[in-house]
Amino acid sequence: MADIKLTNLNKAYGAVHILKDVNLDITSGEFIVFVGPSGCGKSTLLRTICGLENITSGVLEIDNAVVNDVPPSKRGIAMVFQSYALYPHMSVYENIGFALENQGLPRAEIRQKVEKVADMLQLTPYLTRLPKALSGGQRQRVAIGRAIVRGAKVFLFDEPLSNLDAALRVQTRMEIAKLKRGMPNTTMIYVTHDQVEAMTLADRIVVLQAGRVEQVGTPMELYESPANTFVAGFIGSPKMNLITGAPAAAHKAHTLGVRPEHFEVSKTAGAISGTVEYTEVLGSDSFLYVTTPHGLITVREEGRTGFVPGDAIHMSPVAQMTHRFGEDGKRLP
Repeated sequence: MADIKLTNLNKAYGAVHILKDVNLDITSGEFIVFVGPSGCGKSTLLRTICGLENITSGVLEIDNAVVNDVPPSKRGIAMVFQSYALYPHMSVYENIGFALENQGLPRAEIRQKVEKVADMLQLTPYLTRLPKALSGGQRQRVAIGRAIVRGAKVFLFDEPLSNLDAALRVQTRMEIAKLKRGMPNTTMIYVTHDQVEAMTLADRIVVLQAGRVEQVGTPMELYESPANTFVAGFIGSPKMNLITGAPAAAHKAHTLGVRPEHFEVSKTAGAISGTVEYTEVLGSDSFLYVTTPHGLITVREEGRTGFVPGDAIHMSPVAQMTHRFGEDGKRLP
């Protein structure tokens, strides 16, 4: 069990302020995902929690104990990097069991633990192979297995799937989700820039911008009730349309947020008119990219669309599904 509490946590490199008064409570057993644009501080925050980066100011607690000055090896944390960081001259078995050997455990106990983890991650047929004989997905599972076998209270994942192709990302994402179900008392913190990973894996998502926490909530809380225009435009793929001018004023807002799926479209009349610039027909869905006086708007239609590039299109936001934001970018009641 491992509760984690961050209080006014700051990290700076000289005059460069990376993390700014981060406050966050993570309950034992949660799967937390950090998301945000490149350079927002996601990986730095992760490395600060595990002790690979020193804290400039603030307090980090694990299980109600302050660990600011506790070395990484004493925090009960295991980290999985995107680069796998496997020993190339060691077999899968040796890579997974290396930390246990360093602890001086009996060989029989090491074998039992390694074989149990290998079975959990479907690595048993590959235990004698070297990393160079494995696929990217298999190597990542070995890296995860090496973390699991240590019996850590907290797992930290730093963009673990970014080096995999699309099909392997889906497969490995499912394996991580299955792994979490099998370890309900283990806290997991996961950094990604991938919207699908965040929405499908997280119990709660932490959205970061420029070193600050913008919003914390379940995936659907962030999707359905973004706290500001930054979160609204970041969560969701394709992202929410943020419209100013007359359409926003008609809803008594400075900025009107509309998800691509929340437009009614017509070839004759609507609140917003434009020209179809480009279409993406994906089978189950079609996405229309529409040039309007209020900027480029993305619209999703189910199935195959009847519009082609160059067509005039008229769109009306579904009133009960819109999001209203003030001049300061914050959500309006």
